[in-house]
Amino acid sequence: MTLIIAVDGPAASGKGTIAARLAQTYGLPHLDTGLLYRAVGYAAAQHNPPFDEGYATMFAERSIPETLDNPGYRTGEAGEAASRVAAMPGVRSGLLKFQKDFAAKPGGAVLDGRDIGTVIAPDAPVKLFVTALPEVRARRRWLQVRDQGSDIAFEAMLADIQRRDERDAGRGSAPMVQADDAVLLDTTDMGIEAAFDAARRIVEAARAKHGL
Repeated sequence: MTLIIAVDGPAASGKGTIAARLAQTYGLPHLDTGLLYRAVGYAAAQHNPPFDEGYATMFAERSIPETLDNPGYRTGEAGEAASRVAAMPGVRSGLLKFQKDFAAKPGGAVLDGRDIGTVIAPDAPVKLFVTALPEVRARRRWLQVRDQGSDIAFEAMLADIQRRDERDAGRGSAPMVQADDAVLLDTTDMGIEAAFDAARRIVEAARAKHGL
């Protein structure tokens, strides 16, 4: 059995940072699948008309960028755009093969997103669902964007987080849910070091269980 680590959870839960550090710790490639949706959302937002599902689907199927380090993908606007296109069944279908191929890398992989443990890698031996209270996640994201020069109000950030949670959990195609065999990691009262240590212990327990 290959060491595939699936890390799911809502926005600003800490899943991306945890996944990246797990990948570094275990020497595995890491895919932030949210960046794929941000790339599609970024393109769809600039298309005329914006957020045309046909165009977004075509982009997802044929135009996945070679690099995902475009600074534009990291903005709040791109995050909102990603949430919108992620609700489009054609976009999810268009990105499916890329993600499944990444998860099937011979040496193993770490992927984080919303549906890794349920759709992309349902047989992954290690599954985490990372979450935190909406108010805590909103504050984390608010402090992050404030440090980047944004003057968004905390209340607006909280409303955005809640709106994205509702959209991600309520969409008809691959909604964000905790996989039945995923371990819940609530980071509400944790700093990143404590959260990572808890995640590493979850991985080690799964490795011991599966003989990895």
